[in-house]
Amino acid sequence: MLDIAEELHRWVEQGRDFAVATVVAVGGSAPRQPGAALAVDADGTAIGSVSGGCVEGAVYELCQQALQDGETVLERFGYSDEDAFAVGLTCGGIIDILVTPVRVQDPARPVVTAALATASAGEAAAVARIVSGPSDLMGRALLVRPDGTYDGGFGAHPELDRTVAAEAGAFLDAGRTGTLEIGEQGSRCGAPLTLLVESSVPPPRMIVFGAIDFASALVRIGKFLNYHVTVCDARPVFATEARFPDADEIVVEWPHKYLERTEVDGRTVLCVLTHDAKFDVPLIQLALRLPVAYVGAMGSRRTHLDRNERLREVGVTELELARLRSPIGLDLGARTPEETALSIASEIVANRRGGSGASLTGAHTPIHHEATSTSSPAGRIGSVA
Repeated sequence: MLDIAEELHRWVEQGRDFAVATVVAVGGSAPRQPGAALAVDADGTAIGSVSGGCVEGAVYELCQQALQDGETVLERFGYSDEDAFAVGLTCGGIIDILVTPVRVQDPARPVVTAALATASAGEAAAVARIVSGPSDLMGRALLVRPDGTYDGGFGAHPELDRTVAAEAGAFLDAGRTGTLEIGEQGSRCGAPLTLLVESSVPPPRMIVFGAIDFASALVRIGKFLNYHVTVCDARPVFATEARFPDADEIVVEWPHKYLERTEVDGRTVLCVLTHDAKFDVPLIQLALRLPVAYVGAMGSRRTHLDRNERLREVGVTELELARLRSPIGLDLGARTPEETALSIASEIVANRRGGSGASLTGAHTPIHHEATSTSSPAGRIGSVA
């Protein structure tokens, strides 16, 4: 739901009734991950997607039904060997979808409204909703903020809200969306409830060091991948808005000095395109000791070997050097700045998603690499279809 927060927030401000279908869990080769959503308003307007097209028609009808009867339902769609053209995921996956009405009179409307406003403003928040459990709890929601405060609740045992808030806070800290099971009274005992926790966090950061022509192309593709992109270079003549109109931020400062003072986290990617030892060595020395997702450095293989020796001389260990992606990018045979940017972005995505970077043609590896215990319908939610 939070992945289409801006559009849904406009619907709320316009006073529209709508139903939202959210992917709860997936198995196999399902095209969308938990949290992906499709919403339908009372006039039949639809936004978002839950399957890339496989089951959109059936989910659309479920949303219309939810608007009529006010009932929250959980449905499972899966591949059918007997009839591959029947409603289902012909790619071989399984997908569980929660359909919730969000009408003006519905009790969860204020919580959903607050969640959509927070997410659309780019602020961090998590929303927990009952997926399976007593019918009177279905559709209820709880909004959790980074400081641990929360709005809404489930109107059941008082300990339930506090436990869900704590668990959802852990999901929010990690920027995760998925399911969890909690006892109906807020403990691990008693009748189990399954909840979907959706996290909305600010976009991850991409910091591009080196204001060169290749950097301009990388900024554009970084924005396409929904990164908050910063360009940093010590040379003011090159680090300008005119050269990097798509960047969110341009910093004129020695790269390692900027990296020392700026905030990074486990989702941040650092792309070093300067290939100049006076910039690269102090910058990469620091970068390899930070808890970031990716550190890549541009340069020829000769530059790479020389740079590694310089890094060893200043105390960088072999274990730290093993984190460095250099020469940066995947082997696509890239030559132009745009092709090189695609090569770099491909390596970043493969690193993030656990892909090999190999061609899928003739391979026997999974296409999607994010199936975990929190997103496996077979292990978390009983069959509902």
